[in-house]
Amino acid sequence: MKLTLPPSAQGLASLRTVPAGLCLAWVFALAAAGMSTVHAQGKAAADPAAYPSRPVKLVIPAAAGGGPDTLTRILAGKLSELWKQQVVSENVVGAGGNIGHERAARAAPDGYTFLIGMIGPMAINPSLQDKLGFDPQKDFAPVAMISRYPNILAVHPGVALRSLQELLAWGKANPDKLRYGEPGTGTTPHLSAVMLGNMTGMRMLRVPYKSSTQMLTDTLAGHIDMIFLNPAALLPHIKAGALRAIAITGATRAPYAPDIPTLIEAGLPGYEVTSWYGMFAPAGTPPALIAKVNADLLKVMALPEIRDQFIARGDEPAGGSAEQAGNYLRAEIAKWRDVIRQANLKVE
Repeated sequence: MKLTLPPSAQGLASLRTVPAGLCLAWVFALAAAGMSTVHAQGKAAADPAAYPSRPVKLVIPAAAGGGPDTLTRILAGKLSELWKQQVVSENVVGAGGNIGHERAARAAPDGYTFLIGMIGPMAINPSLQDKLGFDPQKDFAPVAMISRYPNILAVHPGVALRSLQELLAWGKANPDKLRYGEPGTGTTPHLSAVMLGNMTGMRMLRVPYKSSTQMLTDTLAGHIDMIFLNPAALLPHIKAGALRAIAITGATRAPYAPDIPTLIEAGLPGYEVTSWYGMFAPAGTPPALIAKVNADLLKVMALPEIRDQFIARGDEPAGGSAEQAGNYLRAEIAKWRDVIRQANLKVE
């Protein structure tokens, strides 16, 4: 018996016939060669000494020019220098960051795609939304925490309250009279107020906005009384006297605002709201590559000029091991699950 091979068969320029046994031998040889190539590629991908051998992509689940984008590009430039390979940023917007996280989760786990993960999609949305399209713990392998930043609780100068204790006393005596803005259900400005109400029993009037910019504008105009928002947005107005700082939501005072007490210091032990960014890889990425990227990322973050840029933005450099990042993510998911359940929040 003879078999006819198509013109596309490797090594053949035109139709010809070959013995079946020889054909099968060629098939097995080609298959073995293909398996060898795949194995070699996989080995090369998992070899830290040869990494990276081509451009590396960082998926940013936010628009260009925003906080996550600016921060990532600071790091990408230095990683490009260190690796002698281009580190490209891909902005994937939509669904509050969920779409970018989902796309990164579906990427090949070869060490050439990483996610800049954010607190909302990774730690808050799993308890707030029924359908995410990804599982933060099953679909990702933590690499390292990048930065953390708190919110600041501030009031309009027309509000005659100068401390957290005064604010709580007045708010409890006048339920639903203190107006606060929130730029979306489940955002950290919203959950900062929710946690304050959960822990104190104080009832405030929630005023929803489509963006934090609109919320800040109305606070500056005195249309709402109090605001929780990140330091980069509020500190210029606090320094100018357009807003009065009451407290900061982090566990410790911030180096860029040492005069603002924490809510813990002001009388609420256990209160902490800290937003964060971290680097994550698709699940299945070789541990050797994760260790390599972790070490190089920490090296870049330790550079004085990088730390200075972080702090100038209101970010506190984080760092730590991949294991520590995983532990932190699990703790954050559990924390926000409790807060959201207590307040009975849900987003469809």
